[in-house]
Amino acid sequence: MKRFLILTLFILTCVFSHAQNEAYLIPRKISVGDPAVLILPLSDLFRQESAVILTPLSPEFPSHPDIDFHRIILEERGGTGRLMIEFTAFIPGVLEFPEIEIGGLTFTDLSVFVDSVLAGGSTPALSAPASTLAMPGTALMIYGTIAGIILIILFSIWFVVKGRIIFNSLREKLKRRMLFSSMKKTEKRFSRSVLNGEDNRIILDDLSDQFRIFLSVLTGENCRTMTAGEFEKFSLHPVLILIMQHNDISRSFLHDFFRDCDDLRFSGIEAASQDIVYLLACLRRFIAAAENAEKEKVKNSVPAEKGEAA
Repeated sequence: MKRFLILTLFILTCVFSHAQNEAYLIPRKISVGDPAVLILPLSDLFRQESAVILTPLSPEFPSHPDIDFHRIILEERGGTGRLMIEFTAFIPGVLEFPEIEIGGLTFTDLSVFVDSVLAGGSTPALSAPASTLAMPGTALMIYGTIAGIILIILFSIWFVVKGRIIFNSLREKLKRRMLFSSMKKTEKRFSRSVLNGEDNRIILDDLSDQFRIFLSVLTGENCRTMTAGEFEKFSLHPVLILIMQHNDISRSFLHDFFRDCDDLRFSGIEAASQDIVYLLACLRRFIAAAENAEKEKVKNSVPAEKGEAA
């Protein structure tokens, strides 16, 4: 029995050694980096019920520093067995495969020849990687980004030094413009109320309150609780003095307006519509004078700013 096993092993070894000399490549000529398949026909004595496949996850999967093995298959097809080795080589020359164990069989002395991808006479090595290609418009994007960052920095410096002053000035001008526009609309609303025959007492109360609020915002002082006598001293406020200098507005204008308004409100006699119309006319005249003073102030401030800049 022992002699029979030794004889069988000797015959199989001879068969597979002879078969390995008949191994061929697909494609027959490969270069560095080309995927290829080495096919090794086996003897007709080989019998395999089902194909055996080794993958990189298999524990028997071979490894080589210069060869990347993809898959190894041992199968029988058409009554003939064969071993298929799928691989990719990464250096030129003759490469010896490592020992391969699959399906209880061991295969050795397998080798392939790999051509170099370089021209003849060159050192057998891979060429250097190609340089990266710049996309169209990359330079414009880079320099544009740098210029944008510089502009943002310069604008930030300008805003810190002078921009806030200009911004606050513009905000104050817009605030004054909205104030005048709002008071004009309020005066028109009162005029419509008089024409519609609404209660004159309610119109007078509302007129007195709205005009005081307007003066508070215009001068920056609290005018909501001032009496008619206090408005005579308040006329010395710089904003009111500017209004009176450039317009036909007397110093006693506010005192007279609120005294007449209070007399109509608290006299106990029902106020006539023509009295309210007169007060609304005085209000329109004051608003127009305040607007003219504001424009004169802006006109005089522009040359001053230019002189400071110079």
